Amino acid sequence: MPPPLPSFPPPRWRPRLAAALLALAGLAASASPGFTPAQGAAAAPPLIELRSALTAPAGPGPGDRFAQDGTGAAAARPVTLPDDWARSRPGADGPQWYRVHFRAEPLPARGKLLALYIARACSSVEVYLNGELLYRSGRMTEPIANNCNLPQLVPLPSALLLPADNTLDLKLAGYPLAEVGSRDRAGGLSALTIGPQSALASRLARRTALQVWAPQAVSATLLLMGGFMFVLGFINRRESHLAYFGALSVGWAILDARLWLRTVPLLPLGHAGLEFLLCTMLGFITWAAVQFLLRYARMRLRLADVGLPLQCALLALSLLAAGPGRLHALASAWYALLTLEVAAAAVWHLRHQWLQRNRGSLWLMAGLLAAAALAGAIELAAAWSGTRPLAAHLAQLVVPVVFVLVGLRLVQQHGRALQQAEQGKAQLELRVREATAEIERNFRTLSELRVEQVTERERKRIAADLHDDLGAKLLTIVHTSESERISTLAREALEEMRLSVRGLTGRPVRLTDALGDWRAEVVSRLRQAGIEGEWDAPDDLPQTLSARAYVQTTRILREATSNVIKHSGATQCAVSAGLAEGYFELVVRDNGDGIVPELDGRLDRGHGLASMKSRAKQLQGQCLVESGPGYGTVIRLTVPLDRAIEGA
Repeated sequence: MPPPLPSFPPPRWRPRLAAALLALAGLAASASPGFTPAQGAAAAPPLIELRSALTAPAGPGPGDRFAQDGTGAAAARPVTLPDDWARSRPGADGPQWYRVHFRAEPLPARGKLLALYIARACSSVEVYLNGELLYRSGRMTEPIANNCNLPQLVPLPSALLLPADNTLDLKLAGYPLAEVGSRDRAGGLSALTIGPQSALASRLARRTALQVWAPQAVSATLLLMGGFMFVLGFINRRESHLAYFGALSVGWAILDARLWLRTVPLLPLGHAGLEFLLCTMLGFITWAAVQFLLRYARMRLRLADVGLPLQCALLALSLLAAGPGRLHALASAWYALLTLEVAAAAVWHLRHQWLQRNRGSLWLMAGLLAAAALAGAIELAAAWSGTRPLAAHLAQLVVPVVFVLVGLRLVQQHGRALQQAEQGKAQLELRVREATAEIERNFRTLSELRVEQVTERERKRIAADLHDDLGAKLLTIVHTSESERISTLAREALEEMRLSVRGLTGRPVRLTDALGDWRAEVVSRLRQAGIEGEWDAPDDLPQTLSARAYVQTTRILREATSNVIKHSGATQCAVSAGLAEGYFELVVRDNGDGIVPELDGRLDRGHGLASMKSRAKQLQGQCLVESGPGYGTVIRLTVPLDRAIEGA
């Protein structure tokens, strides 16, 4: 009974990026020209490299064996490993047998487990040692498991090894070149290596990290970042290049899904459907790439907006019409056209950046695009040569890594733009608040001005009514009344009315004119009362008094004159006016009896003194009364010059 079949388990996804990078570093060091086995802790054990084999078509059924009869032996032919079906048998269909022979004596394997290392078996393989089935990598019938990028290590049990000649038979199931969209998915077998399992395990780990873990980690990063960028660009329509870049990243991650889903039966499409999906996906990736390059340069072409979706539909229809048997030929033509479109968009993008003098973005995008183009050229050369050197595996990682770098750059720019937008929003809000406050101030000023204008018009109307109606009637009474008392009262009322009218009109009065009016009135009243009056004031003062200040000062002076005439018993009264230290000062001095002691402490309640002080206070000034029995009375009015001149 043959031993149980070990199956190489596909590595489960977990965060292995750090381990993958360490393994890549070790692989790069081992591939460097200066590396020799003597540099390690000990010399590397001897390995057997098998680079030639006999090959023959496999028969139907699971029980088929290599060259068990004359038909199989006649069909067998020698082949050099690695054997690329795209070159050796481009039209071959169905599984192929490979037979190699080796001797176990050169290997110091007594007490150590030997193993077979297969760098590439596309797509699924069975391994037989001396006629016994040891290993199956996956499903061997349609749809065949996809293990093209998976290096494999098969232990060789000591119980099955012969001292002399040993036979290894490998049954390889794959797809011909015509039925795949890319040469690296066509069937083929790499060179075989036999040696101690401990020595080959490190090689397997390095190759697995390079060909599986690192692409998976980068693709997962690309998928997450692309989804985020697509949502971000879809929400913010003004940043549509983010949505196209997100679609590009997600599409490339889906294109690399064959590294994740090596068992095709997980998909209901089968091999033909999967190849159709992968080829069609390139049309959408080209659509997203071209639009991203154009929109990122702030350009929008109607030809691209309409032509690229139609091209995707035409690509799908042409692949359906060609059928699985002519998939590779048609896909190759489409690949060339799509590559030219992306290259043209890249050149257009760089030219626009140059014209916009955006040197920083220009050189960054030029470097990344050049790296992606170089990686594509290396992969194309590897596909045509039929070999997969270290440079080809590294080049396979360049494009998704470039996408990750561009995505980080876009996120950085978007974050900076958001920060600037927030700052601009804050500044705009501040300016809006300042403008609102200014508008409110202007509105209040306009409202006050409007009220003042209305008030001024109303004052003028009242003044006109008083002057035209009441003034005319009082003047009539003055001239027609037979009673001297009534005539005198009417004359006084007429003068008071004229003073009120002057205050209502609001016209300023020159200080010189005001002093002249006051002098004429005061001296005339004192003379009529038999009191000798004196007036002392400057002749020419250029300042002006507001209408309100003139009216209030006139009434204070009249009240003071009335007190001198009615209550002081004076024979002389002197009035002086002048400017001193920014103040307008008016002094009324008499030689009368003064204020009697009975009225001391009650000055504000008699002789109109309270009204005089109140009027002075309204002008932000003061009215002082100095008096004593037998010494006369002095009334001193002091008003700040700016208040007196400009009005309160």
